[in-house]
Amino acid sequence: MDQIKIGNFIRELRKERGFTQEQLAEHFNVSRRTVSRWETGSNMPDLDILIDMSDFYGVDLRELLDGERKSEKMDKDLEAAVLKAAEYSNSEKERTAKIMRIYFILGTISLIANAVMNFMELDQTFLTGFAKGATFGMALVAMVLGIVYTTGAMAKIHAFKMRLINRSAE
Repeated sequence: MDQIKIGNFIRELRKERGFTQEQLAEHFNVSRRTVSRWETGSNMPDLDILIDMSDFYGVDLRELLDGERKSEKMDKDLEAAVLKAAEYSNSEKERTAKIMRIYFILGTISLIANAVMNFMELDQTFLTGFAKGATFGMALVAMVLGIVYTTGAMAKIHAFKMRLINRSAE
């Protein structure tokens, strides 16, 4: 896939419609800078935006992905498959966002509990020391897990784990 060619095609389609980058950004609910990155080929639109863009400009999704106009129209079966892929992609993003919110909430609660224990002048016993360490540790773990999820490392770890399981089953 030639991102620069695709970006030039997106720019060409936008100009044919007489839209500015700002107007296109508003239509697709993104920033003007995002549209600029699409058009320079430094970034690609999400799959659901590509599908909306193909409808908006009246071109095949294949034409957008190839960066040039084609004479034939896209198969309805292929379009349905792409829509399913987009739905899957969106459901994965929602799942990741939900997990991130849970980690954020747990980390925040742990930090607040830790701060409260530090400001209350509690006797230094094993139990208070353990509680302070545990709440700080939970916040740290929530932060690390959040980073692992957002960078996509968790998916790689899961894929590696599945490969190991499949090897041991053979």
